[in-house]
Amino acid sequence: MEKQFEGKVAMVTGAAFGIGRATAIEFAKRGAKVVVSDIIEDKETMNAIEELKGDAIFVKCDVGKREDIERLMKKTVEHYGRLDYAFNNAGIEGEAGDTQTCTEENWDRTISVNLKGVWLCMKYQIPIMLEQKSGAIVNCASIAGLVGFPNLPAYTSSKHAVVGLTKTAALETAKQNIRINAICPGVIRTPMIDRFTGKEKEAEQAFIDKKPMGRMGDPSEVATAVMWMCSDESSFVTGQALAVDGGWVVQ
Repeated sequence: MEKQFEGKVAMVTGAAFGIGRATAIEFAKRGAKVVVSDIIEDKETMNAIEELKGDAIFVKCDVGKREDIERLMKKTVEHYGRLDYAFNNAGIEGEAGDTQTCTEENWDRTISVNLKGVWLCMKYQIPIMLEQKSGAIVNCASIAGLVGFPNLPAYTSSKHAVVGLTKTAALETAKQNIRINAICPGVIRTPMIDRFTGKEKEAEQAFIDKKPMGRMGDPSEVATAVMWMCSDESSFVTGQALAVDGGWVVQ
């Protein structure tokens, strides 16, 4: 594989599992030095990058906490001296339940991680990129950021807000050679989906039946879309929300 990101530095939050892990590994495959970040100190992502003879560091971080984000950015610059790409992926689904039964605790936690976390990441990533006069950021939203989902009021609200925040930040940085986009995964085979379905075949099939392509997505399919959004191949693309969903939204 061409090392298209050789000499570049990429950051991935929520990199311990699923889409985040696949994306961190894909960055490494393409030659980037990778800052692997998660609230969970899972070693599988780092081990996979080491097997590729890649260059990576792990920084534990709760994206809902400003001090954690500040430490993450400081360690990135101290270790690698720059930040070229960021995939702000960390997120939680929160608790299922309708709008009137959603608890304030669930609302606050979901918004803190999914929305405040993305905002805090960009708050500290953008100045680094402005100083070096280049960069690309991809925020992980969801198809729940493009259409409504019953019984997930906090999650759906947070992901719609991520799309709006992405558009705002993209406009603010468009003339500074920084591109900011959002990716909106559909039903991807990840631990989050396993929690929704309980790994029960009937529940999984119910999701699959809603997809025009007739299958769940793989985390690697989202990762390669993130690579495109960070690469020079998308040099005239900013402020967009790209659905990677097997046709769910367009149906």
